Amino acid sequence: MLTGRAFKFGDNISTDHITPGRLAHLRSNLPELAKHVMEDADPTFASRVTLGDFIVAGANFGLGSSREHAPLVINMVGVSAILAKSVARIFFRNAINLGLPVLICDTDKINDGDKLEVDLIAGTVNDITNGNRLTFSQIPEVMLCILGEGGLIPYIKKYGDFRL
Repeated sequence: MLTGRAFKFGDNISTDHITPGRLAHLRSNLPELAKHVMEDADPTFASRVTLGDFIVAGANFGLGSSREHAPLVINMVGVSAILAKSVARIFFRNAINLGLPVLICDTDKINDGDKLEVDLIAGTVNDITNGNRLTFSQIPEVMLCILGEGGLIPYIKKYGDFRL
């Protein structure tokens, strides 16, 4: 069970919103780059997010370039999952491969600051603040295994290849 606060964003949050292109020189210094995560969407996000919190967004989250740094620094600052109406395909795969769950669900009823409980196995989001219960599509078993190991590289190091 994942628990934390919701940080609400709108539609079309690009990888440039997540890791601004002007900070590309920090790609070899991930802790410094993480201090700027989501800066162009909310300049205060990196200073307010705490371990376990969630990014909640509208449609088309993670559009733009395929840079792996975007989900990596989101994970580094302690975000436990991203909930969005839809997600760019390559961002989705990069996030799963880096151990960051991305859940596709209707996020309209979640407000900024709401306390959430997410059950990855059951496919449910309980909004403790307002009492709403949402569902998301079941995560395929192989992806749950990858997430459980912290990402694709730790999974392959442990098992050598995919298993079910």
